[in-house]
Amino acid sequence: MSNYKITEKELQFLKDVTEIVAPSGFEEPVMELIKQHYSRYADSVKRDNLGSLILVKKGSSDTPKILVAGHVDEVGFLVTSITQEGFLTFVPLGGWFDQVLLAQRVVIRTKNGPVYGVITSKPPHLLTPEERQKVVQINQMYIDVGATSKEEVEKLGIRVGDPVAPWSPFMKTAFPDRIMAKALDDRIGAFIALEALRYLRENNIEHRNTLYAAATVQEEVGLRGAETVGWIADHDVAIVTEVDIAGDVPGIKPSEAQAKVGKGPTIVVWDRSMIPNPRFKEFVIEVAEEAKIPYQLSAVSGGTDAGRLHLYKGGRPSIVIGVPTRHIHSHVSIVSISDVENAVRLVVELVKRLDAETVKKFTNI
Repeated sequence: MSNYKITEKELQFLKDVTEIVAPSGFEEPVMELIKQHYSRYADSVKRDNLGSLILVKKGSSDTPKILVAGHVDEVGFLVTSITQEGFLTFVPLGGWFDQVLLAQRVVIRTKNGPVYGVITSKPPHLLTPEERQKVVQINQMYIDVGATSKEEVEKLGIRVGDPVAPWSPFMKTAFPDRIMAKALDDRIGAFIALEALRYLRENNIEHRNTLYAAATVQEEVGLRGAETVGWIADHDVAIVTEVDIAGDVPGIKPSEAQAKVGKGPTIVVWDRSMIPNPRFKEFVIEVAEEAKIPYQLSAVSGGTDAGRLHLYKGGRPSIVIGVPTRHIHSHVSIVSISDVENAVRLVVELVKRLDAETVKKFTNI
């Protein structure tokens, strides 16, 4: 098994990349940071016309082509209007539960730089008993940047169409193995793909294939980046590195989410977008056990980029490797560093073993 470890250097990258404002459709600043840090480990760099980034590392054989992909867009918002009083209306980019939004701070990415605001909430003193029992819907909310008129807002450079993301700084928790941040869904997945690439390069590890480490766009609004990135990679196998819903929090039943933080990455056996190739799934389990990498089996109700990648051309064996993550699609999520490390180790071990003969066994083609 590889001895991969996350150092302070990698944690600083995670801080930098998660704090960027980059919801679906506005991922370019993340891509620039990724290119700056990781392009040196690739033999070539490719882009598609939606903006997804692919770093290619050649092994001892051109084929099979192994695509390891994580999306970098975060759930966020988009400004739709500015009222005469200086408040912003907005629509969601990705899935939000309205109840988590009130009184939360946000950042608007404008042509003049970041502007900070807060999602408005009515003081409890003014709420009627009936209002206290109702969930305020997102179409009833506004963003307050401290302005008193539309003209003041416009002077800040805010325009209709500007992207908005939660304001939530990266930090370590009181426990050294755990971190909290926004946008871990799914910049942690892209990080895993990129770190596997770096580890293979720096340690001169042989792999009889070509690795395509991809950072995809617009996953949260319909897996759109995965739809196009497959045509650039022309992959034979896809490994999607993602977050998984951690079920070890109050209010979630074990049948709803099986993953637990700190118990290893998950191998997803089912989600709404894909039933994994059974032979490939068993291969991944066998590799994890052989390499003594802790893992969990998980069935989740969401969808991932694998939902598109496994349908590429005539179909491609695909799997999702997840990192159990608490409180996804909110202002802050929590993950275990050891789970991330073990996910990188598992991806490395898979890439080492996925040669042409092995991949052919998944489909008998």
